[in-house]
Parts: sequence; structure tokens; C-alpha cells
Amino acid sequence: MSHLQERKPFGQCTPALLASFSTIVGPEHVLTPSTLAADEYARYGRDHTEDLYFQPDVVLRPANADEVSRIMRLCHEYRIPVTPRGAGTGLSGGALPAHGGVVLSTERLNRIIQIDERNLQATVEPGVVNEAFQNAVKEVGLFYPPDPASKGSCFLGGNLAHSSGGPKAVKYGTTRDYVLNLEVVLPTGEIIWTAANTLKNSTGYNLTQLMVGSEGTLGIITKVVFRLLPFPQQNILMLVPFRQEEQAAEAVAAVFRTGIIPSGMEFMEREAIAWSSEYLQIPLTLPDDIRAHLLIELDGQDLDQLYKEAELVYGVLEHYDVGDILLADTATQKDELWRIRRNIGNAVRYNSVYKEEDTVVPRAELPTLLKGVKEIGARYGFKSVCYGHAGDGNLHVNIIRGELTDEQWNVGLRQPISEIFELCVKLGGTISGEHGIGLVQKPYIGIALKETNLALMRGIKQVFDPHGILNPDKIF
Repeated sequence: MSHLQERKPFGQCTPALLASFSTIVGPEHVLTPSTLAADEYARYGRDHTEDLYFQPDVVLRPANADEVSRIMRLCHEYRIPVTPRGAGTGLSGGALPAHGGVVLSTERLNRIIQIDERNLQATVEPGVVNEAFQNAVKEVGLFYPPDPASKGSCFLGGNLAHSSGGPKAVKYGTTRDYVLNLEVVLPTGEIIWTAANTLKNSTGYNLTQLMVGSEGTLGIITKVVFRLLPFPQQNILMLVPFRQEEQAAEAVAAVFRTGIIPSGMEFMEREAIAWSSEYLQIPLTLPDDIRAHLLIELDGQDLDQLYKEAELVYGVLEHYDVGDILLADTATQKDELWRIRRNIGNAVRYNSVYKEEDTVVPRAELPTLLKGVKEIGARYGFKSVCYGHAGDGNLHVNIIRGELTDEQWNVGLRQPISEIFELCVKLGGTISGEHGIGLVQKPYIGIALKETNLALMRGIKQVFDPHGILNPDKIF
């Protein structure tokens, strides 16, 4: 791709090397363009980031940490670039093999090894689907809160790579808040555990948290120990229509000032909710004067207490220009509303190629960010569809390609995107809340981080990965 820097002197996947890989994982788990149908092979070179594609030289599907270790030792020795890959649902190009080489798929590392009900912990592999893990622990009365929109398909390993959040992050935190310990294969092939299976740990540097959010650039996670919570048995869900977008954003901080912490506080501007309901064919009445919605969820163990909290929320909303509030009264209705919210990204993708910017600011600054995004779009002539985790101040800005020319799309948007990110930083925020930097946000990282910060990060990368083979060209 044109935005890649000069290619590093990586080695090549020779026939002899492919034969060695075959010995490690078995020939059926060494995939090349000559052994797999073109469309099946192509999916390993894509994720959900725009329309980018990079073809790997080979795809390997190891089954355990030992096989990953043996692969990495060979790749380290022969300077072969390795791109770890989960389900391919990322939005920053983090799982794209920008230099070809090996795509190391974690799809066979898909075991829930243990659910420890005594200690409220679970040990799993990175290829487990988020929702499958949630359902497994729910069966024994436990709760794993991080719930990205793609929870039905995304792998836990990808969630770890970006410290994914989702709607429940506003109350319960992101992926990193639930990680106790990690088994990691380093780029040189060594296998380490980063910590201990304890809630407290003050023993040396926190390598666990360093790994979470490192986007597969420092090591390959092969096991993870999560902490869990008791499952909240009750919830209330309301859909609140606003006649002004900025008032919807303003109401977010006002709700928190009452002392209530919702388990979900999602913002959807009109086009976002309309496109998604149409995409899912779920009927939803949208009066002409409604410009945005908040989807507000309260959860806990005591339903009476939740109704009291809901009354306080209604009291806050009385101060804004809202339409008729929908209080979901059945499990089916709740599920439909959440499906609409979670499928906005798919609906936008269905309507147009788009660039998704994962902006985040302190929640009280959300109205200023939203207003600024729309003003920048008006000045530069692009349309945006905005939605996101309003309770976190995390606004997903979807820039729609529509009728933009190749020049406008590939070059002309760089300046307005920079201005959006500069606004985020000015407001005390940053350029990514949960999607990561990956490949596509890399040119903008200097807006958020000083060169001193980046130099420290490059130094850490060099210590872990002296040949720079693991997920090259990401973040920096």
C-alpha cells in the first residue's frame, strides 16, 4: 500500500521453510494461495478496515503455545514477518500482513480451559469467541463484562490486543481491567507467564498490562486468566429520543452527576439508528424532528432499586427536549434495541465504504467534540455518521465515502482527520479509545503522543522484538 514505508530486509518463505512449518503444525494447517480457494485465502489478508488488502505468503494455524514457539523461533532466525490474527473484525488494520510473510491464525487456540467458580476466574485461549465465553461463564452465574459490538464473532485475543471495551465499559471497564495473567510467546520463541493469578501483584514491572493493548507487536498471547464477577440478574433499558444532537451528548454527563452509573450509555445519531434498523429489518418509528438517541441501560441484582434509579434518570431527561421515551418491557424488545446498536457498523459498511475514527474525550466534552466533527465535515465536504459509547466519551466517527473521488478519499481526508484528532487532544482526549492504532491511525499518532513517548515505545519494541518481525509497520 502507498502509505507503507520502505520495506525492511525481511526473509522469504522458502519451500524448505514451508516444509518446516508443515512439520510443526501439520500440512493441513499450512495454507498458501495454491492450497486454498482464492476467496477463502483472501480473508486472511483483510479485516473490517475500509477496503484494504494485503496477501500473506502463508497462513499457519498452530494448536498450542509450543507450536507457536517453534514457529517464532524459525521466523526470528530467518527474519520472516509474522502477523498474529484473530477473527479479523478489527477496524485499524492491526491484523493485516502489511509485509506479507506469515499470518499466524489463532483460530485453533479456542479452548475454555477452566472456569474457576471458587476464585471467580477463568483460563482461556485467545481464539475463543467473546460471546461464547460470556455465555459459558453465565451458565455458572458469572459475568465477563467486556462486550464489543462484534462480540458474536470477535476473538478474545483481538480484544486483548486493543483492550476492547463495548457498551458495558462505562460501568465495568475495558478488557484490561479483567486480565490477571497471560501466557505469551515472545518473538524470539521463549514462552513466559506475565504475572500471577492473583487480584494483587506488586512484583516487578506490569508486563501483563504492557501486553494488553500492544496490538500483537510484542508477543503472541496463547493463554489468558480473566477475573470474573457475579452475573447481574436484573436490567432496565430505555431508548431516549432527542430533538437536538448536542443535547443528547450533554445529557450523558448530567446523568452521571446524579450518582448513577449506567451499565450502558450509547449515543446514536439519527442516520446511524435508521440505517441499522433498516439493515436488520427491525421496524422502528423515527419522528421527523428526532435527531439522535441515547440507549440507557441500568443493571444490578435488585429490580426495585433499578426502578428508583430509572426515576432519577427520567428527572434528568425532563430538562432536555426529548420525545417519547421507550422503556423496553420484554426481553425480545431489549434484544432488538441492542441488536440495532451493535449492528450500526455493519449497516454503515452495507451502505458505503467508510473510514471509522475512534475518537475519545472526557465525557463532559462530548457535545463539543460532536459539534466540532460536524463543523469539520461541513468545511471539507464530507458526510459523517456518528455513534458510540457516550458514557465513556468514546465517539465513533464514520466518514462516508459516498461520491468522493479517489484523490479526495485517499489524500484529501488527511487534513480534516488530523483536525478531528487535534480537537480530541485539545479537549483532553486521544485518537483511539478501543480500536487501536494499527496501520491506518499510525500517521496521526504524533498528534496524541510526544516524540519522547514514542521513543520509549520503540525501545520497548526493540527489547521484545530485536528483528522487528512481529506485526511490523503497526503503531509506529
